[in-house]
Amino acid sequence: MVSKYFVTALLVVMFFSCSAKKFDTDNVLNYCQTQVEKALPQLTGENRIPHNILREDMRKDWNCTSIYDWKSGFWPGILWYTYEYGHDNEILKQAERFSEALFPLVNRSPQNHDLGFQIYCSLGNGYRLTKNPGYKELMLRAADSLATLYNPVVGTICSWPYMKQWPHNTIIDNMMNLELLFWAAKNGGSKDLYDMAYRHAEVTMQNQFREDFSTFHVVVYDTLSGKKLQGVTHQGYGDETMWARGQAWAVYGFTMAYRETKNEKFLRTAVKAVDLFIKNIPEDYVPYWDFDAPNIPDEPKDASAAAIVASALLELQEYVEPRKSKFYKDTAVKILTSLSSDLYQSRDINSAFLLHSTGHRPKGSEVDASIVYADYYYIEALMRLDKINRTGRI
Repeated sequence: MVSKYFVTALLVVMFFSCSAKKFDTDNVLNYCQTQVEKALPQLTGENRIPHNILREDMRKDWNCTSIYDWKSGFWPGILWYTYEYGHDNEILKQAERFSEALFPLVNRSPQNHDLGFQIYCSLGNGYRLTKNPGYKELMLRAADSLATLYNPVVGTICSWPYMKQWPHNTIIDNMMNLELLFWAAKNGGSKDLYDMAYRHAEVTMQNQFREDFSTFHVVVYDTLSGKKLQGVTHQGYGDETMWARGQAWAVYGFTMAYRETKNEKFLRTAVKAVDLFIKNIPEDYVPYWDFDAPNIPDEPKDASAAAIVASALLELQEYVEPRKSKFYKDTAVKILTSLSSDLYQSRDINSAFLLHSTGHRPKGSEVDASIVYADYYYIEALMRLDKINRTGRI
C-alpha cells in the first residue's frame, strides 16, 4: 500500500530534481531503451507478449500473455517508439516480429472493442514509421471488423458483447479505439467508419459524463430504444466515483476526437474532464487508482492514469489558448518528472519502465504492478515532449 511517507519522500525528490535542472527527455528515453534491451532476451517464444510484472511475484522479467489479450498491442507499440527514438535496427526487427505476431487478430470476429488497442498501437505505429502496405491492409480489415460491433440504434460500439447482463454496454475506454476508425476512413476505408466514430463520441459525450465531468466507467443502453439505462462501474470503487484511468481515457479520447473532427464540443469535453483530473490530483501528480477511494492516502496509486493524461495534455495544449496551453504543458512535464523519479521508475527492480500501476482493484488484479500500457503511454508522452521541444509541435 502507498503510505504518507511515500508521498512525502516523493515530493522531496521532485523538489530537488525540478529545481536542479530542466526535464531531460533524452536521458529518460535512453533509460527506456535500456529497459527494452534488458527485456528482449527473455521474450523469445511464440506469443510471448509482455503484459505485467506483479509486485508479489518478486521477479524482474515480464509475465507474458497471448496475442488475444487486450493488452497485446502495447509492447509492439513500445518497440516502435523505441526504434523511432534510437534508430536501432535490432529494435526495428523486434518491432516487426511482435507486430507480425498480431496478424491473426484480424482473421476472426471481434470479441470486444479492444481490437483498436491491439492493432492501432502496434501496426498503426509501424505503418506511421515504415509505410509498410501490409500493415495498412490489416489495419483497414481491423477497422471493418471493429465496426461490426457498432449498434446504429444506440449510436455506439458495444464494448463487451459477452456481458449478457448489460444488453448494450459502452465503456469510456472505448473512446481510444475510435482512432482506428478515424484513421481507416482517411486511408481508403469507408466513410461510414468516420460516421460511426463521430456518433460514438457524440453519444458518449452526452451520456458518459456526470454534471462535474467525471465519467461513468460503463453506460448501459436499451437495444430497442437506444436510450441510456444506467451508468455503473466495473473497475472503479463505486458507480458514482471517479475511477482514475477511466477519467484519463476520457481526456485522451476526446482530445483525439477533436483532432479528427474539429468538433468544438469534443474539445470542451476534453478540457473539462482534464481540468477536473488536475484539480483533484495529489501533490506528486500521480493519482490514486480512484479519486474517491475511501482510504486515501493509503490506497494504491495508478501510474498508468498519470502517463495517459500526460500524453493527452501534450496534444491538448496545441488546441487551447496560450495561457491554458502553457499550463497544460507544464502539468504534463510535472507528471513526467514525477513518473521519472526513483520512486516510480522500475530501474533495477524489473525490466519495465514504471512501477505502481493498478489494473483492476475491485478484483485484486494487477494492484501496485508494472503494467505494459503504463509504459506505452509513458514513452508516447516522452516522444511527444521531445518533438515539442525540438519542433514546437507533436
